[in-house]
Amino acid sequence: MGLRIHFVVDPHGWCCMALIVFVWLYNIVLIPKIVLFPHYEEGHIPGILIIIFYGISIFCLVALVRASITDPGRLPENPKIPHGEREFWELCNKCNLMRPKRSHHCSRCGHCVRRMDHHCPWINNCVGEDNHWLFLQLCFYTELLTCYALMFSFCHYYYFLPLKKRNLDLFVVRHELAIMRLAAFMGITMLVGISGLFYTQLIGIITDTTSIEKMSNCCEEISRPRKPWQQTFSEVFGTRWKILWFIPFRQRQPLRVPYHFANHV
Repeated sequence: MGLRIHFVVDPHGWCCMALIVFVWLYNIVLIPKIVLFPHYEEGHIPGILIIIFYGISIFCLVALVRASITDPGRLPENPKIPHGEREFWELCNKCNLMRPKRSHHCSRCGHCVRRMDHHCPWINNCVGEDNHWLFLQLCFYTELLTCYALMFSFCHYYYFLPLKKRNLDLFVVRHELAIMRLAAFMGITMLVGISGLFYTQLIGIITDTTSIEKMSNCCEEISRPRKPWQQTFSEVFGTRWKILWFIPFRQRQPLRVPYHFANHV
């Protein structure tokens, strides 16, 4: 399955993405400069903690970029319907094109998306069958990076030994308290928001229900899982190898699962 670049022209989405990138850059530049590197130089923390911080940051950025530009599952104008699956397709009443059931027409993007969960302005893209796994990784690594940064901010004032070498000529040192307060505010805000979003996403996958289906209440037996959680997660991430669920650099290969999957294990 080749990589298809998907770019949404939406100024509102661009502003949301710019805000996310600003918060990422703010923390990736200032937290190490104020907290990590000074404490490492004075022997308060091992270097591996800095490597972990930058590793999580890179994984977070890669997941953000790939979730934003990956085709979420846009349907072609003349889709080829397998002969044995015609009963699982329906006609979209907005674009008058055939689509698999559980697809949805995104009014913001103007086309149907396979197994669309929602349109997310923070990645300026729909979250659908082909990029849902990247969106989950983005939520996970954002939450992990935020907790990591908040933990070091707390330790900087209340746990680590005071720094002996401080260059007061540097801007970040003179205005350290204001910078760290702003970082803590953004971190707490991000953590609360992303935790709620990540929780609802996980529940949706476990119950095999998209956000749109929850809102429209169109899914039968929505309150209980229709598949084992391992099966639903494997379908989203495109592999049964759980270690690969955390790698944003790979290429997803969709699992061929029949639409008429039984409601029991």
